[in-house]
Amino acid sequence: MASTATAPSRGGARVHVQRFGTFLSNMVLPNIGAFIAWGLITALFIQAGWITLIGEKLFDKKPGLDPGQYDYGFVSQLGGWDGVHGGIVGPMITYLLPVLIGYTGGRMMYNDNIRGGVVGAIATMGAVAGASVPMFLGAMIMGPLGGWSMKKIDAIWDGKIKPGFEMLVNNFSAGIWGMILAIVGFFVAGQFVEKFSEGAGNVVDFLVDKNLLPLASVFVEPAKVLFLNNAINHGVFTPLGTTEAVEKGKSILFLIEANPGPGVGLLLAFALFGKGLAKASAPGAMLIQFVGGIHEIYFPFVLMKPVTLVAVICGGATGVATNMVFDSGLRAPAAPGSIIAVWLQAPASSFVGVTLSVILSATVSFLIASVILKADRSEAVDDLAHATAQMEANKGKASSVSGALLGGGTAVATKEIRNIVFACDAGMGSSAMGASVLRKKIQDAGHGEVTVVNKAISNLRDDVDLVVTHQDLTDRAKQKAPSAIHVSVDNFMASPKYDEVVELVNQSNSVGANAPKAEAPLGALVDGEPDVLSPSSIVLGGTARDRDSAIEEAGRLLVEAGSVDPSYVAAMHEREKSVSTFMGNGLAIPHGTNEAKGAIRRTGISFVRYDEPVDWNGKPAEFVLGIAGAGNDHLALLSKIAEVFTDKDRVAQLRAARSADEVLEVLEGVRA
Repeated sequence: MASTATAPSRGGARVHVQRFGTFLSNMVLPNIGAFIAWGLITALFIQAGWITLIGEKLFDKKPGLDPGQYDYGFVSQLGGWDGVHGGIVGPMITYLLPVLIGYTGGRMMYNDNIRGGVVGAIATMGAVAGASVPMFLGAMIMGPLGGWSMKKIDAIWDGKIKPGFEMLVNNFSAGIWGMILAIVGFFVAGQFVEKFSEGAGNVVDFLVDKNLLPLASVFVEPAKVLFLNNAINHGVFTPLGTTEAVEKGKSILFLIEANPGPGVGLLLAFALFGKGLAKASAPGAMLIQFVGGIHEIYFPFVLMKPVTLVAVICGGATGVATNMVFDSGLRAPAAPGSIIAVWLQAPASSFVGVTLSVILSATVSFLIASVILKADRSEAVDDLAHATAQMEANKGKASSVSGALLGGGTAVATKEIRNIVFACDAGMGSSAMGASVLRKKIQDAGHGEVTVVNKAISNLRDDVDLVVTHQDLTDRAKQKAPSAIHVSVDNFMASPKYDEVVELVNQSNSVGANAPKAEAPLGALVDGEPDVLSPSSIVLGGTARDRDSAIEEAGRLLVEAGSVDPSYVAAMHEREKSVSTFMGNGLAIPHGTNEAKGAIRRTGISFVRYDEPVDWNGKPAEFVLGIAGAGNDHLALLSKIAEVFTDKDRVAQLRAARSADEVLEVLEGVRA
């Protein structure tokens, strides 16, 4: 791969924190179905469960009676409160869930080898038997330790075992080492984690008693938008909350991170008071976040306007405070964080409190975010790459004009692209949605030979051709797949980068009917046919003194060159009313609307330089390039122009040029 399209590195510290948090959460996430099953069985069949309470109402039984006074048959047996049967609830939380986590952790540490999972499960069982509390934290220690240590032990005699003895050695080494780790887990890990859980529970009780638990949102909400949401929820709150739920029947910890209220309130504010693409995409994002439970969908909105963190922090704190007032919580994790999952895991006694916590947190988040968005009067940053990306985002798709001006922003491949992976932290929510959008675009472009799948970053391998990630996760993805092309996005639903990926596939997969039209060399674009930029379309002393006059001057050159009909100039003014075409670094590129494509006769570019910069919406425009793009022929030249205007020396040469030929020489002098 020749190059990558990535955001700048955002620091190694966060990447390491994300990796550690993701490692913890990835032991829980594959087994979340088991947690949900346990939660549903608990919600339905324990003594205070939904079926039990309904039965009491139907048979006129008063809640709270001794279970021996009446018998619900299989219901009481399943719940384990009939005094005879052990039921399902206890064994699942005590044995099944911790062992599953330990197995997953061990398998992860042994490069997805089942052997590591088996030893991790054996080691976890020792910790489970050695403690009186659910061993989730113990499983997160003993499981990975079992897989990692087994991997190191196997490496000692790798390739040294005589043929025919491999199975004997492998089975007995795993059994013996698993036994040793189980003993260690029983006497050490179990006791250590029991004390730790007790201490953590005391901390939570202290925060609750002192009414300080809402302050947790000050740390949780910012960490979520840095894609540490799964690490916090499933790596920290799920183990602690499950322990508390076993003792008390519910836990407020399950709703500190998973409450969908703050996110839906923020998105509602963007839907009503946002701008551009953010406003247009917020309603769809709200549905996905609130009903689908994919909280990652609102993270880019916060990153777009970091001050809105205040809104989600206050919303989250409101939700926690509400649950404290009503003494409400969930029986098991709400995964994903959907309102449906929240209601399913809410005990009958907590249903009102949990519902109010969602409503009130959404209301507070909405009100604060609305004030912030209505008061926002910020202008675009005067930076070429940033302004170009912002322009594309406002349009909601990649532009053949502005997309080429993202100097170095488009990846280049030296071989065919056959497999694309959309990767996110967990590989479930945001990546599944992004992969679906990108897959449809790839298929619509006629590339049935290309596969598009979603994965967790931790599961990436260096055998993939192209990886798409959120810009905050790209650094981690590059560590897992350094040979791939990496494309960063900042919006899962309508990123213009998706169109760039499609164009990249069009260019690289030049086989059969899908082969793109060969791009003309730069020299032909300048000196031969078609004359995209001819000397007659270059003016070194523009006469316009304002933006509209400059658009008129650049448009007139396109008309005189025979590139467009006169009506195209009016479309250039229309485009400017909706989206500014000022790119930064003294450059503006006025062009027509999509509806004006019919007025383009052939691709053309005009070049006007002003001795005194023109006021372009408060920005100084020294160079104005009129653009009329009939196809893709002009993209190569635009790429060269982008490189010129990010190079101070080249800009200085254009400023000092005394003839059209000197301008062409500067543009021609930049090589890919």
